[in-house]
Amino acid sequence: MTAQRCPEPSAWRRVQTAWGLPDLAGKGRFVTANLIDSLGNGLVVAFTVVFFVKTTSLSLAAIGAALTAGQLLVLPVPLFIGRLLDTYGPRIVVAAGNWISVAGFIGFLFSHAAWQIVLWQFVVQLGSTAFWMGNSPLTVLVARGVERARWFGFVRALRNVGVGFGGAASAVALSIGTVAGLRAVMVINVVTFAVAGWLVITLRDADPSEAAGAGPADPEPAESKPAESKPAEPEQAAGETTGQPSGGYRTVLKDTRYLRLVATNISFVFASTVISVLLAVYAVDNLHVGAWIVGVVVVLNAVMVALLQTLASRWIEARSPVTVLMLALLFNAAAFVVFGTLLVLPGWAVIAGLLIAMVLYTVAEMLSSPPTSELSVVMAPEHLRGRYLGIYQLSWSVGGAVAPALLTALLAGGAALPWVFLAAISVLAVPLVIGLDRRPAATSQAAPAGDIAPVEQLDGDPVG
Repeated sequence: MTAQRCPEPSAWRRVQTAWGLPDLAGKGRFVTANLIDSLGNGLVVAFTVVFFVKTTSLSLAAIGAALTAGQLLVLPVPLFIGRLLDTYGPRIVVAAGNWISVAGFIGFLFSHAAWQIVLWQFVVQLGSTAFWMGNSPLTVLVARGVERARWFGFVRALRNVGVGFGGAASAVALSIGTVAGLRAVMVINVVTFAVAGWLVITLRDADPSEAAGAGPADPEPAESKPAESKPAEPEQAAGETTGQPSGGYRTVLKDTRYLRLVATNISFVFASTVISVLLAVYAVDNLHVGAWIVGVVVVLNAVMVALLQTLASRWIEARSPVTVLMLALLFNAAAFVVFGTLLVLPGWAVIAGLLIAMVLYTVAEMLSSPPTSELSVVMAPEHLRGRYLGIYQLSWSVGGAVAPALLTALLAGGAALPWVFLAAISVLAVPLVIGLDRRPAATSQAAPAGDIAPVEQLDGDPVG
């Protein structure tokens, strides 16, 4: 019997493979929904404060306090959204998150008092939290057991590109300076987020044959692969049980392996706030460099992630998550040491040092994002995945709320203190990643969750 020759990959597929991009065929709705959310977040983050300054009579301090209060109200929400994920699945939660954000943006248009800003900021952040909690397990469904690291890296790169373009579009709107122009931007957000929700809720599995034969997510040497792969067993859909005892958040809190992942992620959460919280004030007030240098360094970070994240994901997928996370933590520690030592360098070396530190920091960012996102999903038992993600999301919510106050307080106590703290927690997190892998918790007898195809098709209908 003559073996059939595999067709030659198309030129576009060869480009995708070379650049570490996942197979995007049939995934246009998912990609577009992520791009819309990223663009919208770029717009909102860049101009929300100015929007309320222009459209209300409130003081800048009152607006800032109202936005912060709305954000703080969201802190316990991940635990509730985790239950919804287990009940309804990620597709519905992500779509609902987009539509909740739509309601929040409409509320922004009619907000004039501080309490209204608090309310609608809470609604917007509720929608954003639902989107990002559901997007990771939805990404696993889209990947269908293969190219997971590439998919998470691609989503990360897409987010950076979207936030960058969103910020640029917001800057154009701000340059116009009229209230009508600012309101128009908000209306655009309303329409695009509504469309994003529709794209997600109507997702369909465009290539079930690939999913049926999806092999392990971890690449193996060619000589070690069998000639024929056995079709993968279906993965349980969200909300269905797997024959294991049911549990709740107590089960998550007893899973020390998953809690080590959460603790490790806290160090990455603190690191992620460096650009928004520390960099500008440190560089201008303590290093005495021009503000334009900060802009150059931030652009360097954004460009590196946009251009190199998918290539990094291609490298990551062939290695164990322990190795990758250790490298990310050590690169972060090295970056923070360089940032701190700039205080004792002569003026001519400070700019070069800032660039070196930002390169190290960005490499750590690119290495840490795909494995932490992937592990947060696949280490969780399928029937409790939402609750596990609720605990994981708390590392982002709580860390993001605490970091600005803590890091600025340390900076006020001494210019080197925040860098010493950040380097220390990065090094201390290294032992926590030992033993982390892609096995779902409490299922030592089961196959890894990511190595099996999901039973829920992306159009929401179960496989027959």
